[in-house]
Amino acid sequence: MSTRRDAREFAVQMLFELDLNPSDRLEAVFASFWKEREADEKARDFAQEIVTGVRKERTQVDTLIKSVSEHWDIRRMGVLDRNVIRMAVYELLHHKDVPAAVTINEAVDIAKYFSSSESGKFVNGVLDKIRKDLKLPARPEPASA
Repeated sequence: MSTRRDAREFAVQMLFELDLNPSDRLEAVFASFWKEREADEKARDFAQEIVTGVRKERTQVDTLIKSVSEHWDIRRMGVLDRNVIRMAVYELLHHKDVPAAVTINEAVDIAKYFSSSESGKFVNGVLDKIRKDLKLPARPEPASA
C-alpha cells in the first residue's frame, strides 16, 4: 500500500522529468512513469493531481517562489529543489486539509532524501517564508470544546 509520502515522491520525480524534458502530453508521461513503478490507485491519483496542478498553476506558484527567494533566480535553483518547492507550494495553496507543517516537513524530507541536508534547509527556508506570506498557520487551530 502506497502512502501520500510515496505519492509526493512520485510527483517530484515526474515534475523533475518534465522540467528537464518538457511535454504537453501528460497522459503519455504518466503512462511511461507508471510502467516502471508500483503504486496503488490512490497514490497514483494524488501524484498525478499534484503534477497536473503544478503545471496548471505554475505561473502563480513560480511567482510566489520568486517573491521570497532573495538573490536566487528560480532558474538557478537546483532542479530537484525547484520542483520540491513547486509541489509544496501547490499543496499549500490547494490542499487546505493538510496542515502547512506537514506539507513543509514532507518537502524537506523529500529534498534531503533525493539530494542533501543543505537542500532540506533551503527548501524549508523558502517554504516557511511562503507560508508566512500566505498567513497560513503552521498547525491547525485546536477545536474549541
